[in-house]
Amino acid sequence: MGVIVVEQKDDVEVVTLNNPARLNSLNLAALAEFNAYFVSLRQRPEVRVVILKAAGKAFCTGLDIQEAMRMQADPENAPTPQAVWQVQQSWSDTVRNMRRCPQPIICCVQGYAMGGGLALALGADIRLCTTKARFNVQMIKIGLTGCDIGISYFLPRLVGPSVAAELMYTGRMVSSERAVRIGLVSDVFQSTDDMEAAAEELADEMLDTNALALGLTKQGLGLNADAPSLDAALAVEDRQQTLMAVAPSGMVAALGAKRATSTSKL
Repeated sequence: MGVIVVEQKDDVEVVTLNNPARLNSLNLAALAEFNAYFVSLRQRPEVRVVILKAAGKAFCTGLDIQEAMRMQADPENAPTPQAVWQVQQSWSDTVRNMRRCPQPIICCVQGYAMGGGLALALGADIRLCTTKARFNVQMIKIGLTGCDIGISYFLPRLVGPSVAAELMYTGRMVSSERAVRIGLVSDVFQSTDDMEAAAEELADEMLDTNALALGLTKQGLGLNADAPSLDAALAVEDRQQTLMAVAPSGMVAALGAKRATSTSKL
């Protein structure tokens, strides 16, 4: 069994980081698994929603430090700039592939989401956590910059530039209470079971929407987060709505189904 475990529940897939003994830290092999899965979603429209969670007491502590230290300790195989670049690109691809897949991603965080683990959570569309969740930009504490794996892109957009700067410059740990207050997560739950049940409820509500419309909404939200102007954002919205208004499975079909349901109740 790999580090990435995928379970299908009808039109929802639950992806579990399954390396609890190492606090779900990720080595190169695990990153390759992760990226291959999210790339595959682009060609798998039968999957409508993805729930990302982790086994054990932590969500993900990022890079497998023990593997990195072993590489550093071997003088005959000391990492070259090229090798480090490849590792960096593997990490960058995680959030890139999460954002490119059309399926909404609901991330469930229990325990630590540190460094690369925080980046994975930020790459999701919706974040939920338990009261024991803790978040930080660990990179700044281990001699690297706080700008890594999309954190400098996502974090200011979620919590604002001032709070993002505070967290990226210090590596300060963020509690679940503060996380929900600053908008880093949508909601906090007392237990992992409650959090995962809420994620499944959110997924079920998404399944009640039109499949194409849901994917286009994720695409439009991503594009318009960087829209250069109101007109540019409206142009994306207008094209999407025109498409769904005339699509056979779009608005006409939805209104027809509602009309049929209303008539049957008379």
